[in-house]
Amino acid sequence: MMNRRNFFKLTGTCTGGLLMVPDFLYNYALQDNVTNADNCLVFIQLEGGNDGLNTYIPYQDELYYKFRPAIGITKSDIISGSGGMGFHPKLSGFADIQQKGDLTVVQNVGYPEPNRSHFRSQEIWQTATDSNKYTNNGWLGRFLDHHYKDYHATGGINFDNIDNLALKGIEPNALTIQNPNTLKTYSSEVNIKLSDNPQLDFVRKIAGSVVDGAEELEKALGKATATDVIYPDSKLAKNMEWMAKLIRGGLNSKVYYTSLSGFDTHSNQKSEHANRLEDVNDAVYTFYKDMKASGKLNNVTIVIFSEFGRRVQDNGKGTDHGTAAPMFIIGGRNKGRNIGSNPDLLNLDNNGDLIHQIDFRSVYASLLKDKFSFDPTQIGITNLALKGIF
Repeated sequence: MMNRRNFFKLTGTCTGGLLMVPDFLYNYALQDNVTNADNCLVFIQLEGGNDGLNTYIPYQDELYYKFRPAIGITKSDIISGSGGMGFHPKLSGFADIQQKGDLTVVQNVGYPEPNRSHFRSQEIWQTATDSNKYTNNGWLGRFLDHHYKDYHATGGINFDNIDNLALKGIEPNALTIQNPNTLKTYSSEVNIKLSDNPQLDFVRKIAGSVVDGAEELEKALGKATATDVIYPDSKLAKNMEWMAKLIRGGLNSKVYYTSLSGFDTHSNQKSEHANRLEDVNDAVYTFYKDMKASGKLNNVTIVIFSEFGRRVQDNGKGTDHGTAAPMFIIGGRNKGRNIGSNPDLLNLDNNGDLIHQIDFRSVYASLLKDKFSFDPTQIGITNLALKGIF
């Protein structure tokens, strides 16, 4: 029996643009069931547990500085302060997007009975299940299964070297790639019959979807309009640049997904966290300007989140695993407001962590309902959609 991670490595469609399954599998019958819709979601997952309190900072609450003598951000360095909250000094782009009315901050996002394991908490966010339940398919994969009647090769695009559970469904509706330019297109002239081996058949389906996907990506890149926007020299920024080209080229993907690691800041937090936030800020702000200049911003919704926040009290060098943290929603005609109250540093749980106010699945429900007119209960999300984002 293959464990899930090894199966993901097998079925991850591309690493460095090279397919990870043999050529003979690229013969599954091709299909053309493309649907054209304008809206898409772009997810940026901050892996390791981003410190929300040092990202969007309750700088007017003196408890913040009492709990964080070693890592608290000086008041004079905080930017775009309003309503007792302000941004880390490395997030000047976020501050500008907020000033322009294109950024909504959802405060204190988490879930009941939080799990402080990176892997398990990421799994909970990616499957949208309760913390004591398990499922093999991700919430976006389930959505794509419902949205398309049969597999659709470019329903979701994951920029990584391993598949993301969030996009895993019954059908292979998402591609995992690193560089669209190096995708290898395989011939489908030879007809390989399906077998009685479900895992092999699933890999064969993936093989067929890659053929379709490579062709669709090539078409979109060829049609991408030119832009004067110059992206920073970082892996995240390059991923965002690829997304922008595919969106400008008319690729009909509903979901784009990427991640950035390095947020597990138990020590050396002030410098390490600043570096990670600068990376996020520069990549996202450039992508934002690109989408705005190309007239795509209203149809593109950027969602930035992490699997959990950090402990309120610093440990002298950094912070340990916590619970609730903010989510950031950019573009997509969002209302550009703060939703939820400021972090309550006076009333913490028994571990000294923030008590979540908003369930992340309510945010998911709003994204599905407002961006795709999709009923989230069809994929097992029963939380009411969070009002006020769009």
